[in-house]
Amino acid sequence: MRLSNKTAIVTGGASGIGNAIVKKFHDAGANVHVLDVNEIEDSERIHFHSCDVSNHQEVHETIENIAKEPVDILVNNAGIGFVGDLLGTTEEDMDRLFSINVKGVYNCMHAIMPSMLENGGGVILNMASTAASVGISDRFAYTMTKGAVLTMTYSVAKDYVGKNIRCNCISPARIHTPFVDGYLAKNYPGKEQEVFKELEKTQPIGRMGKPEEVADLAVFLCSDESSFITGTDYPIDGGFIRLNT
Repeated sequence: MRLSNKTAIVTGGASGIGNAIVKKFHDAGANVHVLDVNEIEDSERIHFHSCDVSNHQEVHETIENIAKEPVDILVNNAGIGFVGDLLGTTEEDMDRLFSINVKGVYNCMHAIMPSMLENGGGVILNMASTAASVGISDRFAYTMTKGAVLTMTYSVAKDYVGKNIRCNCISPARIHTPFVDGYLAKNYPGKEQEVFKELEKTQPIGRMGKPEEVADLAVFLCSDESSFITGTDYPIDGGFIRLNT
């Protein structure tokens, strides 16, 4: 029970990696508050809050209400993907990705920081991507947003290291989530399995990652066992960054 007596906020916790983190945190003993626009049912120590992370006022109201009791952990997982190069990215696409993937992270950190300072510390974990470190074809806007998440992590870690607030990020490579299945069904109908295998081959280890594997790393980085770690990006990528470059 590595997170016993801890209270955590997880954004985008209704599906994919976020939902795996919620479940792993719960199993590790945490009291988990889920912020998402897609509803899930409350259960023992899992509490759902409808919240659009791109809405500054809504985020502040939601988190300030939760933080009436001390919050130990914030996981900024909410994010959206987009396929397109520079010329294939409209201004509307850029604004939409920035508002959720970048401003959403800012909004949540901005809302929780006063409470963490008042309570004497906490842990912030942001979800970046291998795209923040390695150029990925047809991911112009997405790469921009995850690069921002990476550098926001470094900045917050440096500014608050003396306040007992740790801030790290995780950079997954391809993880098998519902987003992948939806992308394949939309763009490669009838060839989903064939293309899926091709995508798996882009990872040197020969397969996509599992949401639960990312969640296991999140549990460690948010536990007291990682108390000497801050300002660090953790790739979980099957060798993608180092073995492909």
